Amino acid sequence: MKIQERTGAGAGRSAAPAQPSVGDRLPTPPRERKPALAALAVLLILVGALGVTMLVLQVGNRVEVVKVTKEIQAGEAVTKDDVTSVMVAADDSINYVEWSQLETLKTLKAKTTIYPDTVVMGQMFAKKADLPAGKAAVGLALKEGTYPADIKGGDVVAAYRVGSTGSSANNSDDNTGSGGTSAAGGALVDGARVSSVAADDDATVSTGNLSLTLLVDQADAAALASAAAANEVAIVHVPGN
Repeated sequence: MKIQERTGAGAGRSAAPAQPSVGDRLPTPPRERKPALAALAVLLILVGALGVTMLVLQVGNRVEVVKVTKEIQAGEAVTKDDVTSVMVAADDSINYVEWSQLETLKTLKAKTTIYPDTVVMGQMFAKKADLPAGKAAVGLALKEGTYPADIKGGDVVAAYRVGSTGSSANNSDDNTGSGGTSAAGGALVDGARVSSVAADDDATVSTGNLSLTLLVDQADAAALASAAAANEVAIVHVPGN
C-alpha cells in the first residue's frame, strides 16, 4: 500500500525542465557591422600615407643658398667671410641666390643694409647700388705699410693724415717712422667702412699697393679726398660692426 501511494503522489507532479549541460554555450547575437567607421579608418590611413609622401618629397627637393653672417651695409660688396651656405626647400616663387652663384654675387653691391641671418635674394643686390643718404664714396690709392695687411670689404677703419716721404725730408725736425711718414694730426675719418678692396699687383710683380673705396660721411669726404690726392693717408682698423 505504501508503495502505491508513493507512486500515485509522484505521478501528479510536472517534470522539471532539463538544465543545459555545463559544456554547452548560449547563443550570441550577430555582431553589428559599421561600414561608416571602416570607411573613415581607411580614409585616415590614406591621408596619413599621402602626408608622409609629400614630406619626403619636400625634404628631398632642397637647394643650397647664401645666408648673411655679418652685417652688410648699403653699397658694400659681399665677401666669403660675410656669408655661409644653408639648405632650404626649393621654391620657384622665391629668388634665392644659390651658393654656386657666390662669385657673381661678389661683383654686386647691396642696395640696403642686410643684417645677419638673412637668406640672400637676388633683388637685394645690384651692379651699382645707390649710396646711403648722407654718405660719400672716396677712393684711396695706398702704398704698402699704410694699411692693415688683412683689410677687406666691410671692415670699419679710421683714416689718418700722415706726412709724405718728401715732406719728411724737407722737415728734418719731424719725427718720422720706419716708413718715412709722420703723424700730422688726428683722424680725418673715424668709423668709415671699406666698400671694396683691390690690389694693384699684376700677375708677375707685387708692388704692395692697394686701392680702397671708403664710405664716409659727406662732411668728411673733401678732407679725405684732399689727403688721398697728396698720398698722405694711412688706414687703421677700429672697433665696429
